[in-house]
Amino acid sequence: MCGIVGFIGNGEKIDLDLMVSQLTHRGPDSGGVFVDTNLNVYLGHRRLEVVDIVGGHQPMSISDNRFVITYNGEIYNADILRKELEGQGHTFITDHSDTEVLLHGYKEWGSNLVSRLNGMWAFAIYDKEKKGLFLSRDRFGEKPLFYTLQNNIFAFSSELNTFKQHRGLSTNLSDIGLQKYCAHGYFPGDHTTYKEISKLPAGCNLFFKINEVRFDIQRYWSYKIEPDHGESNAIENKWGEEIHGLLDKSVRRRLVADVPVGVFLSGGLDSSIVTYFASKYLSSGKLKTFSVGFEDRTFDESKWALQVADLLGTEHLVTLFRKDLLNNLLKEVVEKLNEPLSDSSLISQYLLCKQTKKEVKVTLGGDGSDEIFAGYDTFKAVKIAQIMEKFLPRSVHPVIKRILGIVPRSHSYMSFRFKLQRFLEGVGYKKSLWQPLWLSPVGEIDIRELFSNSLNMEELYSEVISEWETCDHKNLIDKSLQFYGNVFLQNQILTKVDRTSMMHGLEVRSPFLDIDLINCVRRIPSYYKIRKGHSKYILKKAMENHLPSNLIWRKKMGFSAPLGKWFLDGLISLNTNDIWKNRANTLIQKKIKAHLSHRDDHRLFLWNIYILTEFMRRQSGYCE
Repeated sequence: MCGIVGFIGNGEKIDLDLMVSQLTHRGPDSGGVFVDTNLNVYLGHRRLEVVDIVGGHQPMSISDNRFVITYNGEIYNADILRKELEGQGHTFITDHSDTEVLLHGYKEWGSNLVSRLNGMWAFAIYDKEKKGLFLSRDRFGEKPLFYTLQNNIFAFSSELNTFKQHRGLSTNLSDIGLQKYCAHGYFPGDHTTYKEISKLPAGCNLFFKINEVRFDIQRYWSYKIEPDHGESNAIENKWGEEIHGLLDKSVRRRLVADVPVGVFLSGGLDSSIVTYFASKYLSSGKLKTFSVGFEDRTFDESKWALQVADLLGTEHLVTLFRKDLLNNLLKEVVEKLNEPLSDSSLISQYLLCKQTKKEVKVTLGGDGSDEIFAGYDTFKAVKIAQIMEKFLPRSVHPVIKRILGIVPRSHSYMSFRFKLQRFLEGVGYKKSLWQPLWLSPVGEIDIRELFSNSLNMEELYSEVISEWETCDHKNLIDKSLQFYGNVFLQNQILTKVDRTSMMHGLEVRSPFLDIDLINCVRRIPSYYKIRKGHSKYILKKAMENHLPSNLIWRKKMGFSAPLGKWFLDGLISLNTNDIWKNRANTLIQKKIKAHLSHRDDHRLFLWNIYILTEFMRRQSGYCE
């Protein structure tokens, strides 16, 4: 795993060197640059050495520097593609570098290369002869890629802070982007914190023509639910067997590395499945597994992780998230995070990655399973919302909320009051907004108070609405699955995993996002994903003969943190007076007071604003 950066146009090598220096944490092992002064092409790279340590240095070139690449990621079928390319006459210099496979693959197939890849990637290939730059990002956006075109300078990078190092580029805060962040807890679509900088969406290629100083973006893949209801394929056991076999292959592919590989083992279903398969293929010694435990037992799954570790014989390391660790961890994260992200597990994920890197360079995780197998409670909530919409019109919701006010408050994990309060945030709006509103940390009314030029609901959630409307199916679970796969997964979950892991130079691989597995799961009808009151039903059936029943069928507990309690106990202090202006600051103080007095549970709002406030403080800017 690495960091990539580059620009074409006005600038000097010193600009490139400064940009590259900002990515050292992503690639702590080595770095390099490539410069073509004839066309003003500047490419940079920082490397985390994982595969072909000796031969994989970048930027890498072939054909007398006609093709030059800077690349971040892992291609899991590189060995197969290499043999195919050798059969077509290509000669390789490196022993087993997947970077060189990409270069020869692009030379042979052009942009069609990406449809052949099984892996995660963000790369830029310079074609000197055609005077062009080809950029690509993997199907789900596991690896980040940002770009900008300003003052005849085209620049790209793995992270936003590098753009500040080029003297010809501007980074002005995006009012629209920050509002969408508040509404979602992340930046949807191509939005970022800055007006001038965009995010290349997952599953897209970008072609930049140097002489014309312009670019085109083309989508090569999109996650689409295409359920197969045919009798021959709608057999429960058949789906289960296919899932089991594909997961086996996916995990085995992701164990290939020239350095030790571990597994994140929370004790939940998904990480236990990954650990089960990984433990089968460890060639020597014990598989190392890692988890974070909490003093608050309602958030703690460590006993389940230990049970799985004992069952599968792994060397398990548990890090206890003690209260006295929080202050330093918060400081570290807000200093390193160069874009706001208000995921509730941000700090705990950071700690997990920090401890894991002490033992291994690569680890596997269970990310993606909930989004493709309908694992969240919000999927079950769809049916309840349909009933409520029919029999309880929106006019009676205020009455329900007043009744809710007498329900005992609790800051434990997913308390009844918290779930009911979140549920009522979405019901009453059109169906396309149910899922994002159930997840939203800041409501529309509050956004109006925070920002003077506030967006309306249609604008705040335009990406979600568009995704919903372009889904070909009427089934609300299928539509919800496409929202989670195309919006939530890539912009929140995978962003969190990438940022927190690469802050420590740790590579995280996600077996559930293997393209062969994805092409199977998206064909499985929704009634096999939520069935008999169980979410992820077909995944559980696929594994029920391989893992303990009490693990397979127990109630889901997500990886989170006791944010509400931390605010209540004063462990997180939200100081906004020097950042937010009058009306906005009044609202924030009101929310803080209500939370501290136990009148309301505003954990998501406060955490969202805390992360944004600390980001703004480092920008020396103000929200209006």
